Amino acid sequence: MQRIDMSVIRMVPTVAGFALLFSACSGNTTDNAGSGGTPGGSTGGTNRPTPPDPDADQIVSSSLARRLSQAEIDATLEDILGDTRRPATRLLNEDEFKPYDNDYLIQKGSQAFTDAMRELSRDVARRAVAEAATRDKFMPCQPSGPDDSTCFKAAVQALGLRFLRRPLSAAEQAPYLKLLAFATEKVPSVTTDFWTSIDLLLRAFIQDPEFLHRVEIGRATSTPGVFALDGYEIASRLSYLLWGSAPDASLLQSAAKDELITESGRSAAFERMMKQPRGRAQISRFHSMWLGYRTIPHPPEVTSRFAAETSKLLETVIFDEPSSYFDIFTSKRTFLTTAGARHYNLPEPVGGEGWVDYGNSGRAGLLSHGAVLAAFSKFSDTSPTQRGIFVRTRLLCETILPPPATVDADQPPGNPDAECKTARYMAHMDQSGCKSCHSQMDPIGFGLENYDIAGRYRETDNGKPQCKIPGQGEVVGIGTFSGPKALAESLVASGQLQACMVRQLLTFALGRELSDDEEPVATKLRTTMKSNGDSFVSLLRTLTTDASFALRRVPEVKP
Repeated sequence: MQRIDMSVIRMVPTVAGFALLFSACSGNTTDNAGSGGTPGGSTGGTNRPTPPDPDADQIVSSSLARRLSQAEIDATLEDILGDTRRPATRLLNEDEFKPYDNDYLIQKGSQAFTDAMRELSRDVARRAVAEAATRDKFMPCQPSGPDDSTCFKAAVQALGLRFLRRPLSAAEQAPYLKLLAFATEKVPSVTTDFWTSIDLLLRAFIQDPEFLHRVEIGRATSTPGVFALDGYEIASRLSYLLWGSAPDASLLQSAAKDELITESGRSAAFERMMKQPRGRAQISRFHSMWLGYRTIPHPPEVTSRFAAETSKLLETVIFDEPSSYFDIFTSKRTFLTTAGARHYNLPEPVGGEGWVDYGNSGRAGLLSHGAVLAAFSKFSDTSPTQRGIFVRTRLLCETILPPPATVDADQPPGNPDAECKTARYMAHMDQSGCKSCHSQMDPIGFGLENYDIAGRYRETDNGKPQCKIPGQGEVVGIGTFSGPKALAESLVASGQLQACMVRQLLTFALGRELSDDEEPVATKLRTTMKSNGDSFVSLLRTLTTDASFALRRVPEVKP
């Protein structure tokens, strides 16, 4: 079967060749309406709605192509083929989280990635065609025999639309149609049939650079350097932002009708998409990466309980009992099981689970949750420095410089013989090379030290009753505090948390950090969100329905 494998590989465009295509299109893109032959090219009619003349200062620039993350590949394969085994997570090297897994600026092509994708495509395709029940999930027809060209062509068109997220032109279909010949090929010791060709077709699509990359080209507008995306490109923007997966049939139909080019069309799509469970799951996943609790150092039963607590608060504030989004930081109650209440030493809920008031415990909102408090630890215990970095970088969007090359950050701070941890960390303040940064971080962590790596309250260092924890902290420039409740209230009152959250969402949506000239977009979104009662759903709706969502601006090249 090696010869067949090589045939598939020759059919799939090379990543290098695709890169040349992106380069050629980046500065001189024409209207591809009706061509269907250019990645991202529209197949809609020539009388498509015309976007309003854009204000270039209100448009975020973007990449022509950004590779899918492992999570996005897995979700897409599950949606198209019903494969729930998370093959990308199993077979590919783990994505780098900074803090999100979709930063295309750090994605690097490699032979290892190419080889892993080839193996992944073989594994996924083989399982997809193995059973009739599995095939029924993605096949548009049932073949009448091994050489059923009508059914195979229907499969090429249907699967091409799902995998490449746009229709294929007749010229693009032609190479794939040739794969049907392998269904009747006579190969020694190998039995071939119609599903042999479908297997090869799936391998080709899964390895296709246009499946692995979200391609956005668009057509030129009256504003130099600004391009209007077509319906299919917009559909992918919507689906990967709101669902973390490829467009479904309904969204592709809207794209074909050019409905997504209009604000009303995107608004209708948004309302439908956010009613589905995957919309909630995507919002939860964004928060788990932003707030750092995607992976935490606890047994599965504990992490599961923490995840349920945090998800319940997010869903209640954002969806079920919508209120100001920032109530997730200042909420006076949390949803716990009996085990969770005992863990935190809070009153047990009636009936085994339910909402529990924090009372005078000094807790409030997400910053009291075990999931968040466990996320930024070090040396098997809490780390004032790491918790301070969390607040400065994730909640205030500030930049913390890396430690000097002469500092070994993998060693515990200060004098290891010092009896109490606070004293060890205070040693940073006596070191001229450390004080300037640590004075911005460690005092924040000191104010959370009464809460251990599992979110439980404590008055002394672990195993050292003689080491009393003062629990007094300070966010330099904002104020002093003690405990998560006071910290959350001061961050919200400052207004900086609100602005940072919007920037974090835009970073996730763009797949990279914002540039300086994109700050007006974040400011505009924050202003609109505030006028809508600080609703997170309204923020997402504004982002996706705004005219800029359907546009791409070529980034400025600065000296």
